[in-house]
Amino acid sequence: MKVLLIGGTGTISTAVTRLLVQKGWDIYLLNRGHRNDILPDSIHWLNADVRDENSLRSAIGDTCFDVVCDFIGFVPEHVEQDIRVFNGRCGQFIYISSASAYHKPVAHYKITEGTTLSNPFWKYSRDKIACEQLLRQALEDFGFPVTIVRPSHTYDERTVPVAVHGNQGPWQVLARILHDQPIIIHGDGSSLWTVTHNSDFAKAFVGLMGNPKAIGEAFHITSDESLTWNQIMEMTAHALGRELHACYVPASVLAEAPQYDFRGSLLGDKACSVVFDNTKVKSLVPDFVCTTPFCKGVQMSVDFILSHPELQRPDPEFDAFSDRLVNAMASVRTAL
Repeated sequence: MKVLLIGGTGTISTAVTRLLVQKGWDIYLLNRGHRNDILPDSIHWLNADVRDENSLRSAIGDTCFDVVCDFIGFVPEHVEQDIRVFNGRCGQFIYISSASAYHKPVAHYKITEGTTLSNPFWKYSRDKIACEQLLRQALEDFGFPVTIVRPSHTYDERTVPVAVHGNQGPWQVLARILHDQPIIIHGDGSSLWTVTHNSDFAKAFVGLMGNPKAIGEAFHITSDESLTWNQIMEMTAHALGRELHACYVPASVLAEAPQYDFRGSLLGDKACSVVFDNTKVKSLVPDFVCTTPFCKGVQMSVDFILSHPELQRPDPEFDAFSDRLVNAMASVRTAL
């Protein structure tokens, strides 16, 4: 089977690529050449600017593919180009959407693929919804063979799931834990969340690839393990060998911070209690089982990050922001 992966070196796509290599797929990977050293030499590397249609067409030439996967289509213009370029040139087109597209605020804690798509809090999610709509219209109009996949919070060895962090990623939160400083947790930390290791995600994703029953359908792929944010951060602190010191701040307050998009990432996503029903994807990929519980996955991530200084990106702005919130919440308690 011949597959083209557009943007195949991200958190999700790297695990998919590695599994496809193990299974002997004929892999073409198109990107700008970033992080190509992390994957085997057996891959056909196509170097192009995917946002330049002429560059994309030049890179793929007249090659046709059994499957094309776009991991980096974020706005309708990206999908419109995909439809133009790949219509008639692939047996299946898999679009990576987002589980954040499901209705917010949530009407029911359990999410299925039939849950309405609507997110007034986050433009990122609304753009994903618009992309899905374009692809479904192309399916209806001329049979464009789309499959939609909606990941939720997926992580790998290079990162740790954190809800409240700065623009440099989660390292500063880990650093605060290591220095016994309070970290910010939205609400009271009791909302349920689902985190999925990328190696587990890849099992279901690859099972959908080349599967004719998946065409015209949408699937989310997540772990069946639901944890509170308190549990997630406690396990993270344990992996670091420290105790957790939490400072709880209402998500609605965090959403007012002008320097961060907490309105989208919290009110439109992580502050909502959700449990994903994976029955649909398991019906097509019956051997899909997640085998990396978070307590194990976070330890692997922490060990990897601590041994790779280049992943330890300081964020003094977020550190100062956290200190201000900790002091402000202490003042509130004193006032009470």
